[in-house]
Amino acid sequence: MRVVIFSDVQANFQAMEVVTDDIRRWNPDLVIMAGDLVNRGPSNDSCLDLFARMRREAGWLPIQGNHEEWVLNCFHEAPTSAIDAELRRFTDWAAAQIGADRAPLLADWADHLCFHGPDGCWVHVTHGSMAGNRIGISQNVPDESLAERLPEDISLFVGGHTHKVHHRMHRGTQIVNVGTVGSPFDRDERASYGRFEFRNGRGRTELVRRPYDRAATDRAFDDSGFIDGGGPLARIIYEEWKRADLLIRFWKLRYLEAVLAGEVDLQASVDEFLAGLD
Repeated sequence: MRVVIFSDVQANFQAMEVVTDDIRRWNPDLVIMAGDLVNRGPSNDSCLDLFARMRREAGWLPIQGNHEEWVLNCFHEAPTSAIDAELRRFTDWAAAQIGADRAPLLADWADHLCFHGPDGCWVHVTHGSMAGNRIGISQNVPDESLAERLPEDISLFVGGHTHKVHHRMHRGTQIVNVGTVGSPFDRDERASYGRFEFRNGRGRTELVRRPYDRAATDRAFDDSGFIDGGGPLARIIYEEWKRADLLIRFWKLRYLEAVLAGEVDLQASVDEFLAGLD
């Protein structure tokens, strides 16, 4: 049995197209997309259309990530304040690009999926972890913190969310973070996904990295209107993609409280933050 699990496309169509072609050549029995197909990128509509086609034609299965949840909320919940509107502008932009006609394609996605491998091993797949879809497992999570993040009595746990590939064993459970197709945070610009093979009572895990046309994605960021239409935070998201590194967490630690209190202008805080990177 061959299984592919990928996550965190983040509306990067060029990366998704390369990974999709790679997956189809490997010819797995099961493909699971572990959340965050959309948002934070320029090509939400194209990525959703491609996944919907693969779901229809090849039975690919979706899991909801935090970004699907946020995008769906944009169709039903208005911003609570002017600053809330600015902070969520990049997600509202993604929702507008997807459109109300495509929104139902996101609406029935599971929180997690489980299956038995042919050797009887129990596999659990979710976006983040058992602690929530915004709480992932990376190399920085110590073993003593894993109890709340893992289900009991499983052989293999697979997630994403952190945008960093990771693989370890913990008390008999294999933990795999398949990283991200569209926006790595480990300074490796290539797309990543996971291959899992179960044969003759043994399992094999491979974390795959693939290059893609980053110049085309760069043009898509510009041509789509994401950087201007997504508000100030879209500029940080774009810089994260360019550097293949996590940045927005550090902006939040330094500025978010003051921005919410009205002590610092959002645009000015982003300008200052980006100017200080180099």
